[in-house]
Amino acid sequence: MFVVGTILLVLTVPSIFGAISDGRAPRAAMILIMVGGGLIALASYQKPNGYSFADVPDVFSRVVSKVIN
Repeated sequence: MFVVGTILLVLTVPSIFGAISDGRAPRAAMILIMVGGGLIALASYQKPNGYSFADVPDVFSRVVSKVIN
């Protein structure tokens, strides 16, 4: 959940810039921010000590290794 939420939050950046440059409201970006933030909050809530910045690369590598294998 943490990895998917982080990826969704990263994908909001181009969506926000595209909406602003076209002069429209960034509705899709706001939905992605809510979903991504919710997934990160849920993942942090389920881990007793939460996540630190040092844990993020390890979390990503574990998820990628599970997907590849």
